[in-house]
Amino acid sequence: DVQLQASGGGRVQAGGSLTLSCTVSGFIDDYAIGWFRQAPGKLREDVSCTSSSDGRTYYPDSVKGRFTFSSDNAKNTMYLQMNSLKPEDTAVYYCAVCRHEYYGYEYDHWGQGTLVTVSS
Repeated sequence: DVQLQASGGGRVQAGGSLTLSCTVSGFIDDYAIGWFRQAPGKLREDVSCTSSSDGRTYYPDSVKGRFTFSSDNAKNTMYLQMNSLKPEDTAVYYCAVCRHEYYGYEYDHWGQGTLVTVSS
């Protein structure tokens, strides 16, 4: 069974950086993997999705150029490096299996998220 668990959240001042980690268990070689976030009272928002076929990563405009996805297959861990953080990045972040549908991205197999709070 595939399980993903995010960690590494915390409080940071605007303009700062934070790196989230995600430990992965189960076979995910054929899956796209990525991150999404959800702020209180708001809809889920895409953060990244990396294709298993070509390794390309999708980033929405809201994080493009500031956030970077990476992975260490030997450690079964993936990361989200977040730079130039803004208060609007405050949310609970989840790592998950992702897939692209015609209407956008869907996510599966996410575990407990990790809270990122960016203060102004």
